[in-house]
Amino acid sequence: MPSLRRSSAKSSPDPSFAALREKRDPLEDEARFLRSWFERPLVTGSVTPSGKMLARTMASYVDPRLDGPVIELGPGTGPVTDALVRRGVAQERLILIEYNPNFCELLARRFPRATVVQGDAYAIHETAGPLLSAKGAATISSLPLFTKPLEQRLGLLNAAHDLMQPSAPFIQFTYALVPPIPERCNAGSYMASRSNKVWLNLPPARVWVYRRP
Repeated sequence: MPSLRRSSAKSSPDPSFAALREKRDPLEDEARFLRSWFERPLVTGSVTPSGKMLARTMASYVDPRLDGPVIELGPGTGPVTDALVRRGVAQERLILIEYNPNFCELLARRFPRATVVQGDAYAIHETAGPLLSAKGAATISSLPLFTKPLEQRLGLLNAAHDLMQPSAPFIQFTYALVPPIPERCNAGSYMASRSNKVWLNLPPARVWVYRRP
């Protein structure tokens, strides 16, 4: 059963600045990621959080004017979440699905108006579905998809789009040279686009966006 963590504080500040209540220490966050990677390398998938430029690139594909919840898969310590808030997505719209309980506690402190769910992001119907009051506006993922079989990756993509509005984006970054969903699997089902290489990230990464036509 997924575990729901949500702040009930009534005196939260404006959501545009709520993410700044607990200052992010990049070195501390890197240490958290490194510990998590050593404990569960196939779950965490990276030894460092996403850099600011990669986080901004991912968030740039989310239109804050489009109504509906925004689902984030594998937010970790929250760099992409922070970029979404800075882009203008209200915290109340965010559903953050994270497997690591320590990261969940950290996210609940940093984003007190967001809904934080401790659970399996690959089971998105069970973890996010019951929380949606409307079709989602976007799904943004930092999951290590290449650690999963292609069938499971496709299953996640299909399930996420079932929960979203038509043409809503599924946003995924990867360090790999090839797309997380091969082109042969997209024919007629999805429109795929990609960002330029984000060279300022360590390691360099690329963002892929999948939409149903």
